[in-house]
Amino acid sequence: MGRAKIGAIIGREFNYRVRKRTFILGTILMPLLVVGLAIAPVWMATVKTGGDKVIEVIDRTGQIVSELQSQGTIRFEPTDRPLDEIKTPNRDDIYGILTIDTVANGDPTGLKLYTYGPTSIEVEQTVVRQVRDIVEKEKLRTYAIDNLPQILQQVETPVNVETFRIDEAGDERASSSTLSMGAAYLFGFLIYLFVFMYGAMVMQGVIEEKSSKVLEIVVSSVRPFELMMGKILGIGLVAVVQFLIWAILIVILGMAAVAWFGANAALGATPTEIGNLSGMAELAYVDPQALEALRNMTDPGYVTGVFGGFIAYFIGGYLLYAAMFAAVGSAVDNVQDTQQLQIPITVPLILAIIVLFTVMRDPQSSIAFWFSMIPFTSPVIMMARIPYGVPAWEIALSLALLYGGFIAMVWFAAKIYRVGIFMYGKKPSLREMCRWITYKN
Repeated sequence: MGRAKIGAIIGREFNYRVRKRTFILGTILMPLLVVGLAIAPVWMATVKTGGDKVIEVIDRTGQIVSELQSQGTIRFEPTDRPLDEIKTPNRDDIYGILTIDTVANGDPTGLKLYTYGPTSIEVEQTVVRQVRDIVEKEKLRTYAIDNLPQILQQVETPVNVETFRIDEAGDERASSSTLSMGAAYLFGFLIYLFVFMYGAMVMQGVIEEKSSKVLEIVVSSVRPFELMMGKILGIGLVAVVQFLIWAILIVILGMAAVAWFGANAALGATPTEIGNLSGMAELAYVDPQALEALRNMTDPGYVTGVFGGFIAYFIGGYLLYAAMFAAVGSAVDNVQDTQQLQIPITVPLILAIIVLFTVMRDPQSSIAFWFSMIPFTSPVIMMARIPYGVPAWEIALSLALLYGGFIAMVWFAAKIYRVGIFMYGKKPSLREMCRWITYKN
């Protein structure tokens, strides 16, 4: 009978929330936002930002202007006219004026850039880089060493290290610390964000029903524990369904975006070949080793394991924190009164985010291990470790402790919830809420 009542509450919470406009809009807009942020740099690289940026150059040294090379939309034009004559207001035929006074001891001085609008970091970096390269090349000539530029080019030795991970079966797989670190931060932060977001949703739902006196009617037919579990599981089901829809839409939209831009055309190409392609293709370039690591990380088995771990740790973390949020929501009459009572809940989550950055640098450290075992921090920390590879026994032990912690927390939260939902007009202290746990049924 109790299970039937909990199931009815789960169905009510699920149906009520998935029909809300905010759920529908959030489910549709989130994938569009994620894919949009991913393809924005590629799209921006294919869009021309106005006409050429013409920069007139007054080179009083006579040594640099002839070596300046126009690049992209930046075009250098030498001029012999004095600065006061060409620096007239409201000119729309040029972007700006560059002056170079002298070269003292081989170093240029009086390098000034005047623009007729807001300057950009691209223009500044282009000017500084080209002038620096020209002066450095001139300095090399003073050493009177034959073929010095060619010698330096031959001496320059790029060193690339290929990294492989040996799995439990003894097989080796290409790995990339950069990709693993990016995945660790992404999954760890998402766990933190969604656990907090959906847990707070439980608290807000309890407060709304309590303030509207709905709870007084509901608890006449179901036990407080059944009501609390129904709300927690119902909202949790909403979250899981929303995640699945997001994953499907992101994959579909992502594949469509890649096909549209043709980004795969440049994967694996050499830098020389990349230089002959458009800016869009340059952004799509991935060196062969990183490409192999990326393929391994997008392998269906790897993706299934990571996504399965994400779901398992999200559900466990959500259940653990939702029970605490439900207890807080039952003890107050409005959201403003929850600020102080939320501190014990938010501190472990914030601590997990702080530790996350340490774990990303060394996922096998002792601090990473212990924080991935503590139920209050394990959802964030373990999801930051999984992309690097974690022994199966550590994941099993961590999940056992997490779900065991949820069971214990539900027992404590239910006692607070049972008393709190009948309390009105008074904001209890943490000490008083702890006393509620000792009350007998």
